[in-house]
Amino acid sequence: MLFQHVAIAGLAHIDAPRRLSSDEINERLKPTLDRLGIKADVLKDIAGIHARRLWDGDMLASDAATLAGVKALADAGIEPDRVGLLVNTSVSRDYLEPSTASIVSGNLGLAEHCQNFDVANACLAFINGMDIAARMIERGEIDYALVVDGETAGLAYEKTLERLTSPDATEEQFRNELATLTLGCGAAAMVMARAELAPGAPRYRGGVTRAATQWNNLCRGNLDRMVTDTKMLLSEGMKLAQRTWVAAIGALGWVADELDEFVIHQVSQVHTQAFIKAFGIDPKKVLTIFNEHGNIGPASVPIVLSKLREMGRLKKGDRVALLGIGSGLNCSMAEVVW
Repeated sequence: MLFQHVAIAGLAHIDAPRRLSSDEINERLKPTLDRLGIKADVLKDIAGIHARRLWDGDMLASDAATLAGVKALADAGIEPDRVGLLVNTSVSRDYLEPSTASIVSGNLGLAEHCQNFDVANACLAFINGMDIAARMIERGEIDYALVVDGETAGLAYEKTLERLTSPDATEEQFRNELATLTLGCGAAAMVMARAELAPGAPRYRGGVTRAATQWNNLCRGNLDRMVTDTKMLLSEGMKLAQRTWVAAIGALGWVADELDEFVIHQVSQVHTQAFIKAFGIDPKKVLTIFNEHGNIGPASVPIVLSKLREMGRLKKGDRVALLGIGSGLNCSMAEVVW
């Protein structure tokens, strides 16, 4: 769906403070690597991830999302009681119930008329949340929406390293669970608004989505363990991305050279290079953060967008492509006009 009246009134990200290097992880894994005869440095040399960020202490997903939400509301210059919709898009969650959104809503003191719910779609959920909010704004149902995401990977790291350093860890287990050690923590939030309420603000044009859900078994995760077929996930994900790119060309009139920035979901070096090659993207138009922050799930797209703004790389009128794939498999491509 394409939108005529939707703006991005506020945007914020929060980097988790503690840096965990791949060298530190490799040192812990050394007994297993030696025993299994694994010589390649998969995390650094292949995935291109030299470090990731983790939270200090027992940070909950709702806490991280709340911090980002406060910052985004301040950036938009609106009070919490003006928000008509809160969508939490985190993979991480505090509980199965209540929804993490309800906790964030309570933390922020949002009004009783504000709808709030979680949207779960692996690493694609933030873009899905933007689309849901944009539909409600476009129809005039609400004036403002807040989309938030807070990712916590501490438990997954603790349990995965525990399993992979066990004397009976197998090569297959190592291969299946290594992708967990590319994850990172962080938070992001975006305030979306009716365009007339945010004159001069970037516009959200909307986008396209395609699915290949016959491949829903390539990545299965919970809070303390993720098993991934990385080779097939990349292969089938790129096939789906190519079909989605064709749809974006038709719906949004995309030509790679005419777009000013590409905000790609940050998974790894391999994934990013595959996107750049497949679509003829100028690498200078792709800000990468995976090498120091890892894969922050659905928060990675808004975090990169926020960092681009922070760096002063976004100019009035710039066309920014948002590209994401979520295990399942689903793919979305959308456009923001700065």
